[in-house]
Amino acid sequence: MPMQIGLDELLSALFGRVEEMGLDNENQKSKFNIMFRALYKKGVFNDNDIIDAVKDENKILLELGLIKEMPSDEIIKAAADNIMLWIKGDVKAIKNSVEKFQQKLKEAEAEQNKPKIDVASAAVLNELDRMNANKNNHGGLII
Repeated sequence: MPMQIGLDELLSALFGRVEEMGLDNENQKSKFNIMFRALYKKGVFNDNDIIDAVKDENKILLELGLIKEMPSDEIIKAAADNIMLWIKGDVKAIKNSVEKFQQKLKEAEAEQNKPKIDVASAAVLNELDRMNANKNNHGGLII
């Protein structure tokens, strides 16, 4: 005999699983951060090794077709620097970079919310005027 389950029970189970996955992800990030900090302090790798690893990662992504072009050296260095901030545990620099990111995000939101005036080309206006004239059986200019 089939077992019936309510929608609320199903959603509750799914949300619980998603929450577990989120916690697992955070736990894995913490473990990787700890492991890489220990390896960095032991001198197993340096900043240039991270730059090379970021380049290698992007080459693989490019060859797989997951990115359209290789990022510039400037972008690769910025990504490597960001990784190294976490590995080195430079809290002051991390806070500074988060503040800069939040500022850029606010500027982008403000720019997006500005009113926009779009101007149609003459060809589009003529087409709209023709459609309006056909619809109303008399001419009328759209301004």
